[in-house]
Amino acid sequence: MTEPLRDRIYTIIFGTDTPAGKLFDVVLIYTILLSVAALMLDSIEVINQRFSLYLKIAEWTFTALFTLEYVTRIYCSQNRWQYIKSVYGIVDLLSILPSYLGLFFADITYLLIIRLLRVLRIFRVLKLINYLNEANVLIRALFQSRRKISVFFFVVIVFATIFGSIMYVVEGPANGFTSIPRSIYWTIVTITTVGYGDITPQTPLGQVVASLAMLTGYSIIAVPTGILTAELAREMRNDELLIKCSNCGKKGHEQAADYCSRCGSELNNPAEN
Repeated sequence: MTEPLRDRIYTIIFGTDTPAGKLFDVVLIYTILLSVAALMLDSIEVINQRFSLYLKIAEWTFTALFTLEYVTRIYCSQNRWQYIKSVYGIVDLLSILPSYLGLFFADITYLLIIRLLRVLRIFRVLKLINYLNEANVLIRALFQSRRKISVFFFVVIVFATIFGSIMYVVEGPANGFTSIPRSIYWTIVTITTVGYGDITPQTPLGQVVASLAMLTGYSIIAVPTGILTAELAREMRNDELLIKCSNCGKKGHEQAADYCSRCGSELNNPAEN
């Protein structure tokens, strides 16, 4: 029985196990890289002046191709809404949206650089999905430390507001500290050790306060790193405790499990050794 057209398209677009599916993803990745390269060249003034028309044609050609691909993915998806709201679906939409918004808002088309995120499909094409599993450990660590980091940033904002207010009083508009918000901007730049140099304290007392702000910045800059490192170490320990199938690689089996719930292979349970 002949496979329906929709199923054949689905196999090609969403599958990487067939030669046609792998070829489609490889061509797609090269097309994405070319579109990003064209976008970068368009931002160079000399090249833009000479080849503006060709780059514009290239941009809309790529946009048309990606739009057709996005619509086709929706058409052949087994669960269309699930694809639309998935990470890949959202990225696919965002990769074409700036071109159409650029018809109404100038320069917004440069947000098309988000197309580069679509290259993440190379993990599926090259069978590097295990690398994504390792990345999940980092994502979980970030998620678990979100409250501690949020509290830390709140404390930093409080310190920045206090230092900014003091600098506004000490230095004043005559030395560039024209308002408390601008003074807070200077404090954040100083604490983060960026130091643009567009505003600098001129009075001795202001320089003392600036020195205290710098020392405070060096003192607190390691705090979020320590929080994330602790959570990451915890997640790595938890990840090591998960029983992994040596055949298909699935993790998360119960400690008492003898066989893989995905492929049925016998599990090597360290607790039984």
